[in-house]
Amino acid sequence: MNLLNRLMLATLQLIPKRLMRPFAMRYIAGETLDDAVRVVRAINSNKRMATMDVLGENVAAEEESLGAVRACEDVLHAVQEHRLDANLSIKLTQFGLKIDEEFCYSNMRRLLEIAKSDHNFVRMDMEDSSTTSATLALYRRLRSEGFENAGVVIQANMRRSEEDIGGLISMRPNVRLCKGAYREPESIALTDREAIRSNYLKLLRLLFQSKCYVGMATHDDVLIRAGHRLIQEMNLQKSEYEFQMLYGVRTNLRDRIAAEGHRLRIYVPFGEAWHLYSIRRFKENPQIARYVLRALLFRG
Repeated sequence: MNLLNRLMLATLQLIPKRLMRPFAMRYIAGETLDDAVRVVRAINSNKRMATMDVLGENVAAEEESLGAVRACEDVLHAVQEHRLDANLSIKLTQFGLKIDEEFCYSNMRRLLEIAKSDHNFVRMDMEDSSTTSATLALYRRLRSEGFENAGVVIQANMRRSEEDIGGLISMRPNVRLCKGAYREPESIALTDREAIRSNYLKLLRLLFQSKCYVGMATHDDVLIRAGHRLIQEMNLQKSEYEFQMLYGVRTNLRDRIAAEGHRLRIYVPFGEAWHLYSIRRFKENPQIARYVLRALLFRG
């Protein structure tokens, strides 16, 4: 990240939440489950799927984790009650991964049991590199116990990802493949844009060849076009993959993908922890951050 972008993001973090909120809410469904249900209904009305995410991560107390589990249970019940075409994404540090791994496992298992009874699905998001091994180990454990309704995420910027996929292939995982949102040391992560794109496509081909269901999570035109070519080359059916995009981001591209007949899932975050999520999104996309900062500095 260049100096200008670092200064811009540092400035944004000093701006009061009340001023940031109107801009953040373009990318977040709202603070309540009712807000998220309303947004997902609208998404479903356009023949698109959703995944719902209760914002929050890196909790420090077990009671806070249990509150997050209850909030995620409410999401699953709401999906069932309102007959939404949606599943759930969670972060394991919100479920207590850094407090106690057995505690986190019990929380995750509890949630998967509910999802399984409702014929629903829960994806474990991938966080920074300090959690990668523990996340994959927990995923393998849960799959070995019969929870086929659990999914995982692989980040194309991580040098270890090809080896990680090799360790999962035998169970044919349901994978969300993304570039990777966290800043990591160059010793363990690719930092060059073209190198990340190249690795993304290498991993995508490997997953498809292994008959894994893949959610191609990207807003990158280059990767989307290459993904299209790979789908055609391998003669994949539309039931064997989906595209995934963030709520509020590149809506024209989203419409084009759907119009071409591909399965499309929108990632719908909501909750009171919207501010930290927004700052991370701005770090990923300085262009959005620049727009927000300009609008705030030259209001009225």
